Amino acid sequence: MIDYGLSKMLSVPYEEAVKLVTEELKKEGFGILTTIDVRDKFKEKLGVDFKKYVILGACSPVHAHKAILAEENIGLMLPCNVIVYERDDETVVSIIKPNTAMGMIDNQELKSIAEDVEEKLKRVAESL
Repeated sequence: MIDYGLSKMLSVPYEEAVKLVTEELKKEGFGILTTIDVRDKFKEKLGVDFKKYVILGACSPVHAHKAILAEENIGLMLPCNVIVYERDDETVVSIIKPNTAMGMIDNQELKSIAEDVEEKLKRVAESL
C-alpha cells in the first residue's frame, strides 16, 4: 500500500464505488469540486485506451476556508484528491493523506486543520 494515501480494495463495480465514496464524503462534509475522467481524457488527448480511472477533487468548505486563512497559498494543495480505478476484478479507492501532503509547510495552525481533515477522510475510507 501507499504511505501518502489511504487505500482500499472494494469488491463492487467501479460505478458503484464512485457513488459510494461520493456519498461517504458527503456524510463527512465534503463535496466534489472536480471530476476528472482520466480514461476519457487519455482517449481524447492521446488516442489511448485506458482502464476506468477517475480523480475526484473533494473539498470541505469549512476546512478549506480555515486553511486559506492560515496559509494563503495553500490553494496550491487543494482540493483533497480521491481516486477510484479498476484493478483486475476489484475497484480501488485511494484518498490523499492531508498530513503528508501538508507536511512540507511549516505552519502549526495548518497542521491542526490537516489532522482534522485526515480524521474525516479516514472515517470515509473505513466506511467503504
